Amino acid sequence: MSNPPTEFYSEERWQNWIDRIKDEEIDPEDESSARLLLNLQDDTAIAIAKIVAAYDDGQLDDEEALAEIADVREIVLSEVDVEDEEKLILVDGVQTSLVCVFFAAEEYVAGGPAEEGSIADYLGAAADAEAEEELDAALGYAAQAGTLIIDGNDLDIAIAEELEYGLVTEWINGLDSLQSAMSDPEVVEEDE
Repeated sequence: MSNPPTEFYSEERWQNWIDRIKDEEIDPEDESSARLLLNLQDDTAIAIAKIVAAYDDGQLDDEEALAEIADVREIVLSEVDVEDEEKLILVDGVQTSLVCVFFAAEEYVAGGPAEEGSIADYLGAAADAEAEEELDAALGYAAQAGTLIIDGNDLDIAIAEELEYGLVTEWINGLDSLQSAMSDPEVVEEDE
């Protein structure tokens, strides 16, 4: 059994991404700007995928895995020091997308993958709950969909196109990053 990495993610790593966003002209319509934001999101999802993989391989027990997830969540969801209002909104969007990734990973470690239902079922239920303004329930359903993604089921991103834009579609965006990370947990190079 190999030893797990001593650090899955660091504050410095997150800050490097934030500094890049601060330094660059960001236009969400521009492909390189969109890619920078997606890389920021994917990089975090990869860290979570690696924690879950280390847990699945028995390198971390559930308490250690949950603590590692909590550490990454604390770094990524903390308030960001960006003065540019537009950039702040974009980073906030990435943070919102990742909320579901953290919950899905915690749910997976604590209770395994959802027993019944498909990813589409859970995301449909999440969208219904969001429409009723039951946001905790919506997040719970979206996280269940995430446990299935971690377990190897495929998310059809077209689901998001059928839903009204809102938190659930943001979370699906994060789950899509998680799915990519689970299938190819290669580190996103910060200087790409």
